[in-house]
Amino acid sequence: MKVLDLLNKNFIIPDLQGQTKEEVINELIDLFKKDPRVIDLGKIRDAVLEREKIMSTGVGKGFAIPHGKTNAINDILAAFGKSNKPIEYDSLDGRPVNLVFLLVGKDNLVSKHIKLLSRISRMMNKDEFREKLIKATTSEEILEIFKKEEENYFEV
Repeated sequence: MKVLDLLNKNFIIPDLQGQTKEEVINELIDLFKKDPRVIDLGKIRDAVLEREKIMSTGVGKGFAIPHGKTNAINDILAAFGKSNKPIEYDSLDGRPVNLVFLLVGKDNLVSKHIKLLSRISRMMNKDEFREKLIKATTSEEILEIFKKEEENYFEV
């Protein structure tokens, strides 16, 4: 499975409006309101926010990867958002974030969830990749940047 198997333009926000960590996470989760893979949106929200309480998913370099696992979905979900304003995120490096990748996994697909988190982290660790995302202005442009970057990776 590739990140691109999960991400499409409907799950990308090129200009997040949220100004806090929780607002941004909720903005991304709300993209799944009418998704048939969702059983209970509230439980998704709870899983992601509970995980965030354990330790910030702001991993550094202006990037956060909020995530959680729940049986309130039928399949793994992903969304991506970019903010033109820095968001205070309690990141590990103390810096605000502009790029947020949400990943919601099923309780029984732990291995796939961990592999996807690892892949996303490796991609986002590349300065050039992050810079391209920061400059992108549309969902289609962001999706194309992910597509080109993911050509360098094998299946999960």
